[in-house]
Amino acid sequence: MAARAIVTGGAGFIGSHVVDALLAEGCDVTVIDDLSSGDARRVAAQAHLRELDIVDRPALDAVVAEVAPQAIFHLAAQASVVASVEDPVRDCDVNVKGTLHVLEAAAGCGAPVVFTSTGGALYGDRAPRPTSEDYLPEPLSPYGASKLAAEAYVKTWSQSKGIPNAVCRLGNVYGPRQNPHGEAGVVAIFSSHLYEDRAPKVYGHGKPTRDYVYVSDVVSALLAARGKAGTYNIATGVQTDVITVWRELSEAAGKQIEAELADLRPGELQNSCLDASRAERELGWRARVPIAQGLALTYEALVEEFACG
Repeated sequence: MAARAIVTGGAGFIGSHVVDALLAEGCDVTVIDDLSSGDARRVAAQAHLRELDIVDRPALDAVVAEVAPQAIFHLAAQASVVASVEDPVRDCDVNVKGTLHVLEAAAGCGAPVVFTSTGGALYGDRAPRPTSEDYLPEPLSPYGASKLAAEAYVKTWSQSKGIPNAVCRLGNVYGPRQNPHGEAGVVAIFSSHLYEDRAPKVYGHGKPTRDYVYVSDVVSALLAARGKAGTYNIATGVQTDVITVWRELSEAAGKQIEAELADLRPGELQNSCLDASRAERELGWRARVPIAQGLALTYEALVEEFACG
């Protein structure tokens, strides 16, 4: 019998890639997604899509009990920093209460959880770079605070239930299927502007740095963390400023458009770079796709997606 897995947020950018990788392993995959930001078209036909909100505990419990998975990959989240500032209660409901619901349901069938957290938004601006998992988090936004609170539940439930839950603190993930709408996902936003020959607004005057990690690298890390108990930075350890991302994508597109520079928005981080050496030691994982190659691959894939509407 095929191994069974649940992916919450499996109709989203990263989640849909996790679904594909699990299906390639021969797993029976169930996707839980409320489709508020996800797209059902991203979900492979072989997977089972169940449309529900993880805040709805009875509905979630029923699906998890029915599937009885051997692992749950928990990616469903309110992932916008700006939205978390505007509505911190909803952010808390989804990211904290929703995660607790997932953990309770998972414990009911003894399934380990791989939880996707955030790196940059968690550690804050005063963190040394590259930042290790041992640095005390200082989140700047409700989004970072809610992810930190959710992490605490993941670790506590792992200890109290004896289930090896893993926390994966992701760098800035980019790649095919990333949504160009909203403030998250600067690579997709820039790609959309280049495709439409429009100048983007570059916040922080192009100076903020991030640790950009390609989505296929992230997926391999999440699968490697399955059944492990620990907290892992999943990133490259390389800082890249925003204006460099714009220039690299412009080169991939063969276009020259002057970007509009603007101030950083409330709650946004100035700099971020993560130390991923623990993941290499304990998971046998490291990022393999360099940013120039990843950006070129992403632009090529996103252009095809834009053309198809």
